[in-house]
Amino acid sequence: MKISILGCGWLGLPLAKAMISEGFAVKGSTTTPEKIPALADAGIEPYIVSLGTTELNGSTEEFLADAGVLIIDIPPRLKEGDLTEKMRTLIPYIERYGVRKVLFVSSISVYGKNGGIITEGTLPIPDTENGKQLLEVESILQENANFKTTILRFGGLIGGERHPVHHLAGRENLPDPDAPVNLIHRDDCIGIIQTIIREGIWGEVFNAVADHHPSRKVYYTQKAAELGLTMPNFDPNGNSGKIVSSKKITLLMGHLFSQHHNL
Repeated sequence: MKISILGCGWLGLPLAKAMISEGFAVKGSTTTPEKIPALADAGIEPYIVSLGTTELNGSTEEFLADAGVLIIDIPPRLKEGDLTEKMRTLIPYIERYGVRKVLFVSSISVYGKNGGIITEGTLPIPDTENGKQLLEVESILQENANFKTTILRFGGLIGGERHPVHHLAGRENLPDPDAPVNLIHRDDCIGIIQTIIREGIWGEVFNAVADHHPSRKVYYTQKAAELGLTMPNFDPNGNSGKIVSSKKITLLMGHLFSQHHNL
């Protein structure tokens, strides 16, 4: 089976390498011509594909042809146009080339400021433009009867050089010191996607967050110390936040999240 990954960036590129190591043929897209050699060197069949709000540019037909699964990993970038409109432009191509399985990388930002324990049954109330666009894209994909879509709502993404503490180090009066963190390591993201494809788990919505939820103050202070960064300072006031539960993904897939030191 061929897998097409729309967006071979921080997550998409190592995911493609992992799928190739399992014996899958992988097509990968980028919007940057300079990245084509790196994709090819990794064993990926590379394509330039750029989503616009009214048209697609690049080799869309070749990228989607013969794809058994399409993985969409393109976060909203408000300066580059509305993701919802981009998806409405893409969907006719998905239908035309007979793609029957779609995996959409979403985010727990769709839950907004909901508090307490958050499950997939919690009503999403996004309070950011990114969260609103992601939720609308989820609905557009799920409502299309021409293919089955599984939605992955990832927590804060960490791994490699990516970690939110780099943006928080040295800052003053950070909000919500007692709110729990909801993070997920890139290795877990890849493992979960591999299981979904391997086991054929389609038409589902999953929260995907590590089951380790220390407070923001405790976690980011400790992480800054580990990395030799300037300590962040927190406003003593704030809301109690939320804990996003991944019990569904653990029960259905048996996925065990990475050890806490990875976070």
